[in-house]
Amino acid sequence: MCGIVGYIGFREAFPVIIKGLQRLEYRGYDSAGVALMNGAMTIYKKAGKVSDLLNYIDGKPTNGTAGMGHTRWATHGAPNDKNAHPHTSNNGRLSIIHNGIIENYGPLKEELIKRGHEFHSDTDTEVLIHLIEDIQQKTGVSLEEAVRMALHEVIGAYAIVILSQDNPDELIAARKGSPMVIGVGEGEFFIASDATPIVEYTKNVIFLNDNELAIVHRDKLVVKTIENIEQTPYIQELEMKLEMIEKGGYEHFMLKEIYEQPRSIYDSMRGRIIAKDGFISLSGLNEYEEKFKNAERILIVACGTSWHAGLVAEYLIEDFARIPVEVEYASEFRYRNPIITEKDIVIAISQSGETADTLAAIELAKSKGATIFGICNVVGSSIPRVSHAGAYTHAGPEIGVASTKAFTAQVTILSLVALSLAQKKGTVSKTRLVELLTELEAIPGKVELALQSNEQIQVIADRFKDSRNALYLGRGYNFPVALEGALKLKEISYIHAEGYPAAEMKHGPIALIDEQMPVVVIATKGAILEKIISNIQEVKARQGVIIAIVTKGDTEVCKMADYVIEIPDTEEALVPLLATIPLQLLSYHIAIMRGCNVDQPRNLAKSVTVE
Repeated sequence: MCGIVGYIGFREAFPVIIKGLQRLEYRGYDSAGVALMNGAMTIYKKAGKVSDLLNYIDGKPTNGTAGMGHTRWATHGAPNDKNAHPHTSNNGRLSIIHNGIIENYGPLKEELIKRGHEFHSDTDTEVLIHLIEDIQQKTGVSLEEAVRMALHEVIGAYAIVILSQDNPDELIAARKGSPMVIGVGEGEFFIASDATPIVEYTKNVIFLNDNELAIVHRDKLVVKTIENIEQTPYIQELEMKLEMIEKGGYEHFMLKEIYEQPRSIYDSMRGRIIAKDGFISLSGLNEYEEKFKNAERILIVACGTSWHAGLVAEYLIEDFARIPVEVEYASEFRYRNPIITEKDIVIAISQSGETADTLAAIELAKSKGATIFGICNVVGSSIPRVSHAGAYTHAGPEIGVASTKAFTAQVTILSLVALSLAQKKGTVSKTRLVELLTELEAIPGKVELALQSNEQIQVIADRFKDSRNALYLGRGYNFPVALEGALKLKEISYIHAEGYPAAEMKHGPIALIDEQMPVVVIATKGAILEKIISNIQEVKARQGVIIAIVTKGDTEVCKMADYVIEIPDTEEALVPLLATIPLQLLSYHIAIMRGCNVDQPRNLAKSVTVE
């Protein structure tokens, strides 16, 4: 989940690379480095953020119109100077940047050491560039051929860029299991982990496929498979705009993205429903209508926040479409020998479309004959390309590491999936469908109203900013919201927080409750509100402090809770789209008050592209 950038063309490479690394820093920020070609190859690298690298380079020469850069999320080796990328070959004439993991680096390293290679880092990446050099020295083949031969020997995932002292006007890039996009300009090319470093310079991009190499010169690009078969790359136009990846006056990307949710939810529905007519259409679902209608069950695979969205979908699909649903951690799915048949539908959810564990789960499910429906946010990413069908969320770029608008966009799409299936199966009446779609159309406006609680939430955040633990409780549709609220708090404020079904509190967590423990309860109007009220009373009997998310106009919960945050009234099935908003704001303000970096929380990265 590191970020990589490469450039070759007529511009000075260094400013392009540094700006690209700053835009990719959400992918990792343990260390950063650049390699520049200007007659000789110059490498600078430093532990810390891109800003630390810039301070280190200040005053040093940075000339050159070809180069590459890397921002790291550490896997093999501590986040220090020696493990920062780029890494060089034994003779120092080759350098490499890498996103991914070389799983068999151990035996390869042992063999290379026997052949006289000396290593200067603890990384798996350094082994790969030494292997390429070793092959070239033994066989005398070209660098391109040596890279191809080396990639046949490695096991794992990679997106790599290689720069050679002996081939100063060439970059070689390759990918397998890690994302890579190539920007096509006039007399210049850009290479990156995603499109954010490229959009400023060109709209024309190529998404490199697995097991492909790109040989990039200033005026020519050749794409081949690792079997040396030349490909005709498909150039597509980016929909992303530069302003989408800038803060737009907000102090942090996370806050900007929280406030973008009325728009991102609307965009995820736009063109897909006409509420008054009971019209709902998802082209990917329509294409596999019979498969969905006849499915014996639906499996949902995802990780992190996307897994929480999948839990909401379990309630939605079973409630409205009456199809059994199982929600699986993608990271565990393929390790427990799951039973999958051709009658199963697998819905894979990922913001980035590159989540390694989710891609592995898809691969397993496809091998068993299941139909894959992908839901992701990044056009051209891997999951849409390996799925049979799917839907984009249209949330726009999400830069903050802690997911906000991606979650509500996913829940919006999953709501459409559930209601479309219900319509096709006849498990909801036309009247009821119109009611639900009408309320769904109203959600963006109601999110706007929920955001108006921001100042009140700041006051609550100030009260609890020094808490060491927090408990989040919800029932039914709001149980996944409790999980997501707890995850947001722990991700960005480093306060230990757990989400539970409210009734499960009595089975252990109740032992933790005292006057120092904030308990966040999603207590909105619905069929089980009375049960939630009973759980609140149990907390109050033990001097717990209650922060309640309630439906506007509530009179019962307000009498018991210490702090109350109102959200607009809506259908019970759609409450997650509203109830999550104040929880995002609460986490954000607590983290800011604790001095935490909300956009780049420690040890995390946006896109988990390694297992």
